[in-house]
Amino acid sequence: MNAITKKDLLSLGLCIIIYGIVQALIMTDQIGPFWQLNIVLICINIILVTSLNLINGFTGQFSIGHAGFMAVGAYLGAVLTVKMHLPFIVSIAGGALGAAILGFIIGLPTLRLNGDYLAIATLGLGEIIRITILNIPYVGGASGFMGIPRLTTFTWVFFFTVFTIFFIKNLINSSHGRAILSIRENEIAAEAMGVDTTRYKVLAFTIGAAFAGVAGTLFSHYFYIAHPASFTFMKSFDILTMVVLGGLGSITGSITGAVLLTFVSAALASYPEWRMVIYSVVLIILMIYRPQGLFGYREVSLQVFKKWSRLLGGDKDDVVKGK
Repeated sequence: MNAITKKDLLSLGLCIIIYGIVQALIMTDQIGPFWQLNIVLICINIILVTSLNLINGFTGQFSIGHAGFMAVGAYLGAVLTVKMHLPFIVSIAGGALGAAILGFIIGLPTLRLNGDYLAIATLGLGEIIRITILNIPYVGGASGFMGIPRLTTFTWVFFFTVFTIFFIKNLINSSHGRAILSIRENEIAAEAMGVDTTRYKVLAFTIGAAFAGVAGTLFSHYFYIAHPASFTFMKSFDILTMVVLGGLGSITGSITGAVLLTFVSAALASYPEWRMVIYSVVLIILMIYRPQGLFGYREVSLQVFKKWSRLLGGDKDDVVKGK
């Protein structure tokens, strides 16, 4: 068994332990309904942020229309559950597939753009998706799609979050992931070396859209409703803020950014008018003092805990040497 597989198994075991602890606290009412809601939101946000980081951080593109793909997943998943009476897992798969297909169709023409042009294009496309949904009576129009059963539980969101993290991590560590990273570092050099840059940009965009669709389906099946107001530009901005805060190109950063800003939103629930002010101030400070985000390109692995245990055990020389 190679080292990467061992690390994955150890990480998976740690995730199962965390799940068991949180689930036990929920079942014994040690965690109240308010924080249960925020734990579910944290998991949904991690899926959204990690998938957007694949596009913005690892591929080096600049998309700010992620909420549009989330909306596709939320509505399509709700239609499959409410209108067609399909199982929840099929609705999640359908939401992911629908968002992926739309991401592929949109990605082909738009990902030939770069920088600010791509940002404007994805912003416009996100709003087009929202306005289109707003004018479809079949899914509730401006009133939203109501009557969605609450099928999303902590178990569902937790394991889909773990799956998202492991899928994107292993993708980045594969040969396809190296091609994606080469586009971020220098697209012209990557193309000169034979990397099909358009193909890999569309691939990353499609996969990111698919996971946004998963998050959207989980979201709508937790809050009983899918409403166009939940998928505006501000939602895309929230996701992008979490990505930038954690670090463009770091999965650990994505998790940290999602957790921190979701907790900030929960703490400021009584003062909603201050939330975006604080977000803006945090971004300004971050861009001045640490423009690469909290983690930059770095990841935190289980090796960190080993080093800390050695440090606490007094073996400082091993820590300095990085053993």
